[in-house]
Amino acid sequence: MKDFAGADRVSATMSSATQIHSPGKVIAVHDDGKTVIFAPRGTSYELHLKAVTPYAGPLNAPVEAVIRLSGRKVYTVPSGGNFVTPIMGPPRIVQGRVRSANDQELVIRAGANFVVALPAADSAIDLGNGAIALNTMVNVVALPGATFELAGTAVDTKAEDSELVQSSTRSPR
Repeated sequence: MKDFAGADRVSATMSSATQIHSPGKVIAVHDDGKTVIFAPRGTSYELHLKAVTPYAGPLNAPVEAVIRLSGRKVYTVPSGGNFVTPIMGPPRIVQGRVRSANDQELVIRAGANFVVALPAADSAIDLGNGAIALNTMVNVVALPGATFELAGTAVDTKAEDSELVQSSTRSPR
């Protein structure tokens, strides 16, 4: 897709599926499993999300989730922190760094990983601070209806299993 000036809107490629998973826990379920309250790990957020399929998984146990939302407006911004607003409720504004992207969607790290469907209208994407690329900061105003999909159950890993420790103990090639 092209922006109003004819330049590419997005200059990055999608990454592996594990980059879209968000670790956390489901702390409550409402409406017969149609709505979940998801608490991403390492945050105080309580995101109210629509379940893609009625949720019958564990409560207050580690899970991996895919959070999807549709962007109403997307801005590239020069600086600022990663955040979701409101802290409790359905996400309305998400700001964070782009982890991966293509012409139709972005993965943004903002306390959790959010898969954002880009708006169809080029006028809904404001590239005031350059093209959307890996590691650039973007601000997304979301349409109502963010969704939750269970990706799997999180597994507790020991320090010896961490990527950092493994890479430091591997022999050089």
